[in-house]
Amino acid sequence: MEILAPGEPADSWRRPDPRLLTLRRGEVVAGGVALLLIGAGLSFTDLALGVALAVAAPLVAGLGLGYVGRRFRSWGYRERSEDLLVRRGVMFERLSVVPYGRMQTVEVTAGPLERSLGLATVQLHTASAATDARIPGLDRSTAADLRDRLVGRGEATAEGL
Repeated sequence: MEILAPGEPADSWRRPDPRLLTLRRGEVVAGGVALLLIGAGLSFTDLALGVALAVAAPLVAGLGLGYVGRRFRSWGYRERSEDLLVRRGVMFERLSVVPYGRMQTVEVTAGPLERSLGLATVQLHTASAATDARIPGLDRSTAADLRDRLVGRGEATAEGL
């Protein structure tokens, strides 16, 4: 069931940058290659185990690639007038609703691989420890703009109290 504000188009969910999918696929492929190399190394001491790992590596990588694609497509966020919606999840879908007035801090973070691709993650912190509002894979300028908008809306909401 879509949660829409009056007059809001149904396709207004914003998605992570496709470069995030490329990054995650690269991580899965690197893991598959590592598993394949471990299997090749083990084949010198235990042929059966080495062959089993070498055969399992492409299967595990294939499953991982499928999961990464589905997980990427599950992420989305929507800015509404009073709150921010963040959705994610493959098997269990989660929808976080974060009122602007409840936001305490908004961080933009980027690890080394994200930085190399020009990506960042926006992390929202509220008084609730259960709130996991994280938006990964945004272009760095988009992430900075979103942070500034969220902080501005949070301050405007707090001033009205």
